[in-house]
Amino acid sequence: MALLGSHNPWAAAFGILGNIISLMVYLAPAHTFHRIYKKKCTEGFQSLPYLVALFSSSLWLYYASFNIKHSIFLITINSLGCVIEIVYIVIFIKYAHKDAKNLTIKLVAAMNLGSLALILFVSHFALNASLRVKVIGYICDVVSLSVFAAPLSVMAQVIRTKSVQFMPFSLSFSLTLNAIIWLAYGLFNKDNCVALPNVGGVALGLLQMVIYAIYRNGGARELAIEGGMRTIVVVNPSGPAEVFPIAENDEVNDQQSQENNKGGEDDAQGKTVEANDCPL
Repeated sequence: MALLGSHNPWAAAFGILGNIISLMVYLAPAHTFHRIYKKKCTEGFQSLPYLVALFSSSLWLYYASFNIKHSIFLITINSLGCVIEIVYIVIFIKYAHKDAKNLTIKLVAAMNLGSLALILFVSHFALNASLRVKVIGYICDVVSLSVFAAPLSVMAQVIRTKSVQFMPFSLSFSLTLNAIIWLAYGLFNKDNCVALPNVGGVALGLLQMVIYAIYRNGGARELAIEGGMRTIVVVNPSGPAEVFPIAENDEVNDQQSQENNKGGEDDAQGKTVEANDCPL
């Protein structure tokens, strides 16, 4: 209670709400990994979203450690986030085929170990305490803002196909709500490094909902996403990443459909099985 008492009451309220919603976002991919566990393969999923989420959470955790009394809510959610993302990554490595497994291990070594260790080492030995907090905060902001390119690709896909199946409203709404809560937390807690990237998160979320409203009744054909899915990541500043499973490119699907029609029903069935096989 003493730690909570060090917060502005409004900051504490938004911090608690932010922890609850962000935890739900962290747990959202659990269904994906249950599917991976059951099928004993990673299908078309990629490990990069979870590596980025772990990297982002680790940086925010380091940033929060400089002022524990005023950053307890950042510490709690990002500590949980690191544990959850590590579990996801371990499951992915266990069931991924050789190439994906090797790439994931290399990315972990380069980004989550090498880059993070370098940032910690340089900031600790080359910067004084006051400057260290600012620099790490700016790095956290840059990492958070840089990945906002991911949802832009989803919005472009929606506009191109005139179908919102690529951008479920619940994901857009949760992204917006999450960003609003962490923005309010940053403002009430007088933490500009937390507030700044969430301004972009709010704008991005509102833009997604506007696009959803425009194309929600679109007549584009539905794409089968069960077999050929890929994932993109939306990193929530000072919190987790949202993972969007979306269908592969329309042109690829069209080409496969034409090949299946030419090859006959038997050939098409064979190609479908081959495409969904999980190399172990």
